[in-house]
This record gives sequence, C-alpha cells and structure tokens, in this order.
Amino acid sequence: MKFLDRFTKDDLVGIHLALNVFVATSVLWLVLTRFEGLNPIWAISAMVASVDPHVKLAFSNFRARLINALLGCAIGLLFLLVGDVSAWKVPFALAVTALLSSYVVKITVMWRQAPITAALILAAGLEKHSKLTGLEIGLRRVGEVIFGCIIGFVVTWAISKIWPLHETAKEDAAAKS
Repeated sequence: MKFLDRFTKDDLVGIHLALNVFVATSVLWLVLTRFEGLNPIWAISAMVASVDPHVKLAFSNFRARLINALLGCAIGLLFLLVGDVSAWKVPFALAVTALLSSYVVKITVMWRQAPITAALILAAGLEKHSKLTGLEIGLRRVGEVIFGCIIGFVVTWAISKIWPLHETAKEDAAAKS
C-alpha cells in the first residue's frame, strides 16, 4: 500500500494544495458572483496558477504574477488607446510585452503573465470594437486576475497558520530563485 504510506510520512503537500484550491475557489466564487459583469473563472485560473502549499513559493508566485500582470496591463492599455482598434496590434503588443518582461522586469517566475494580461486587455477592445468598452472590460479582467492572485496567497498563508506544512531546503531554494 505505497499510496497510503505517503500520507503517513508527512507527505501531505497534495492535500494542502487541494485544500488551498478548494477554499480559494469557494471564496472567489462567492465574492465575484455577487457583482454583475465579473467572472470568477478569470480569478480562479489566476489563483490556481499562483497558489502553492508552501507559503514562500506562493509569495514568489504571487509577486511575480502581480508584477507581470501590471506590466501586461500597462502595455495592453497603451496599445489599445493608441491608434485604431486592429487585430494586428495583438502580435506587436505581445512581443513588446514579452521583451520587456524578459529583459527589463527579469522575473522568470510567471513571466508569461505579462503577455497574457496584455492579450486580455486587447482582446476585450477588439471584441467590443470600442476603446472605452474594451478598456473597461480589460481592466475588469485584470482586476479579477489580481484579485485571484491575492486570494490565493491569503488562503495559502491562512491555511499554513492553521495547519503548518514542513518547508524543506529544496522548497526554500526554489522560492529564492
């Protein structure tokens, strides 16, 4: 019964992760479905990508995701507001965002978040064929993503206080990179 042996030898990382995801998903769903126009799926997907059973890794993911989301938001807004609404803006904006994320921000954890966020902003503008409506929807989506990241980290931290998980040297090293 090797499967059951894992649970008796302090290998509860998967259970911690499942608990974090369950609690954070529940919070996001309950909060965001109360407001018209907000979609908890964006927040939940962001939370899942940034949550971790280990607080140090969760904070590293949260920080990196937040910084890269803000970069993507800024570039997406810039491209949305300058010139006409055009699908050709998307590849240029994503390329610029990827370059800035890689060579200026230099946070390799979650570095793909920057072009993803820029794409969210631009896609909303293209979908509605209106800068203002697209801007509003894009900012709403970015807000949902950031809120999801915040809830993911807060839930990880809170559960770690209630039920501490042993941090290993390997996780400590990973959190520092």
